[in-house]
Amino acid sequence: MRKKIKKYLPKIIGIQLSSLYLINPKKATKKAYYLFCSPRRGRIKPEQKDFLNTAKKEVLTIQQTPIQTYHWEGSGNTVLLIHGWESNTHRWKELITELQEKNFNIIAFDAPAHGNSGGKIINIPIYANIADVLVKKFTPDYLVGHSMGGMTSVYYQHFFTENTIKKTVLLGAPSELDRIMYGYQKILNLNNKFMADLEQIFVRKFNFRFKEFSVANFAKTIQNPTLIIHDQYDKIVPLTEAEKIKQNLKDVELLITEGAGHSLNNQMINQKITRFLLNHKHHE
Repeated sequence: MRKKIKKYLPKIIGIQLSSLYLINPKKATKKAYYLFCSPRRGRIKPEQKDFLNTAKKEVLTIQQTPIQTYHWEGSGNTVLLIHGWESNTHRWKELITELQEKNFNIIAFDAPAHGNSGGKIINIPIYANIADVLVKKFTPDYLVGHSMGGMTSVYYQHFFTENTIKKTVLLGAPSELDRIMYGYQKILNLNNKFMADLEQIFVRKFNFRFKEFSVANFAKTIQNPTLIIHDQYDKIVPLTEAEKIKQNLKDVELLITEGAGHSLNNQMINQKITRFLLNHKHHE
């Protein structure tokens, strides 16, 4: 039964939005925008608490939203970890363990509407604004971002040029917003006029059209060494997106895995990330 509901829920929501659009286009597109920015999962599960409690925890209020931060102290360089959509800091457990062995100073946080943070919506500009506050507070040398967190890592460095970042790791990062929006349109079965009006919300709020929001394009301004890891069989983000981002980076290595999926969470990958961060080649 639950599977059936899950299957038909997007169709039902899509029908409701399309019906509302006929009567009140403004209200319908606003609803579609908030739906797009509202994760349904990503809260902390009871079995994840023990590990998170090993960190020094602090809640910071950023843009009126309580943001849960975690700090595993170390004497080495500082790494800021940025998780993906419907996830939380616990997704980094194995990598954190790996980094701790090498004495890295590790900072992580739960995105708005995720984990132990407050808020109801999240998108890349919101995420980047929060990352900026944390970069100013903790001055990390390295950024590691998974999926949406990877998009945020590039967007952040492109728009917030005053930063301390010397290296970047992108795990399963999408590049093109128009591909994501096309998927959203398809799932909800929204017509092109609806999508054109929805795009106008993005233009008003963030000053870009769907096609203009391209991580591959933003990557052109990044000078520091970047490691991209992407799985050949990633069902959520096609490998072609990683290849697009790679083309526009000055100093980049692309590692293509087989069978690690979108989560890219295994020991070999975590060791590769750690080695890349320990390797002292970076632009001062």
